[in-house]
Amino acid sequence: MASTTVWIKSPLAILSSNAAGGLVVQDGKIIELVPAGATPSTKPDQVFDASEHVVLPGLINTHHHFYQTLTRALAPALNRELFDWLKALYPVWAHLDDDMLATATELAMAELLLSGCTTTTDHHYVFPPDLTRGLDPQIEGAERVGIRAVLTRGSMNLSEKDGGLPPDSVVQDADTILADSAVMITAHHQPGPGAMIQIALAPCSPFSVTRDLMRQTAELAARENVLLHTHLGETEDENAFCLDLFGMRPLDYLEDCGWLGDRTWLAHGIHFDEVEIGRMSAAGVSVSSCPHSNMTLASGICPVCDMESQGMNVGLGVDGSASNDASNMIEEVRQALMIQRLKYGSARVSHLDALRWATEGSANCLNRHDLGRLEVGAQADLALFRLNELRHSGYDDPLAALVLCGASRADRVMVAGKWLVEDGHASHIDEADLIRRHSALAKDLRTRAGLH
Repeated sequence: MASTTVWIKSPLAILSSNAAGGLVVQDGKIIELVPAGATPSTKPDQVFDASEHVVLPGLINTHHHFYQTLTRALAPALNRELFDWLKALYPVWAHLDDDMLATATELAMAELLLSGCTTTTDHHYVFPPDLTRGLDPQIEGAERVGIRAVLTRGSMNLSEKDGGLPPDSVVQDADTILADSAVMITAHHQPGPGAMIQIALAPCSPFSVTRDLMRQTAELAARENVLLHTHLGETEDENAFCLDLFGMRPLDYLEDCGWLGDRTWLAHGIHFDEVEIGRMSAAGVSVSSCPHSNMTLASGICPVCDMESQGMNVGLGVDGSASNDASNMIEEVRQALMIQRLKYGSARVSHLDALRWATEGSANCLNRHDLGRLEVGAQADLALFRLNELRHSGYDDPLAALVLCGASRADRVMVAGKWLVEDGHASHIDEADLIRRHSALAKDLRTRAGLH
């Protein structure tokens, strides 16, 4: 079958310095950037008039917990900080089953896609007895929704009885974790540019896994050439916990476990000092900043500018939908701008910085240099937004208006050269039915946990 060439023509604005005339897509890749007033060198089969659209690379979400969409705004967990919040939620999550994980994944991915996100990660680390299929429901969900995904085989094996935070009901033994991690990589990991599904390994945190599991996971990731992910530097309580249990700060513990390298990206990264940031930069470690979640749990503000000034890669993540409580990437971009301005001042942080963190920065966190960029050879993952709501009326700079005035839903989204969202809707997703199924399962989960 002959390939189709599409010209995304004359955008209202585009996140590129040399593509005012748009860009050309063929075989799932960007093959040409068109300067202002020019026409493509390759005659397109189709032309999409983007004169009413702001064109971005597809947004990339570098931290999430899909299953948590089932426990949004859960009453027992409201108004708590991280450790107490987790203690309120672990007994509820202990009742998750395969259908719940599958539906939570589908809903989170649909919400992300409609917000302009074309690649997402997920950190799934809760494996109670009724969750028997591992990550398979998530892989099936990604294929249905059509979004790229880096799915992490998370883990917890340090329970309360061993000095950890989670209860026995949600942890596994190290042998089971490592064996399933190897199976997931062999069965599902796609290396190289253009990959739709990749697997990474992700012990939950220093307070929920043993030192041996951290080390063995790093060794397995090195052998299989996959990425490593964990929570680190999220709260001052974590620092105190690591000092008490391990006699060292979290980053020292990470280095002791063999994790300080360029295959590691961390979630949150709030409570690091200047010397520690320098060590992470030298090692090639990246950080996913999660503004909404960090504000909800009062964890603090990630020092993004300090990290970037020392050469670190920083991306954005929405984090779990029990602490955000949403899965909306374009809203996360706006919040990232606001919270970093609060920390560093309005002259130091611009809307272009926030857009960079959600695109190129996030792609760099995942070692995916084929994503997050509008350049020849990059994957044709695009997010197009209209500025036609009341909140946008009167704008001057379109790119600035998208971030400063805000947006919630993309008008068009392309993944691998295929339109998955058109006119603000994804025809392959029945939103009403998905909400019905998901809401029923959320209610069932609360009932099983004895909350209703």
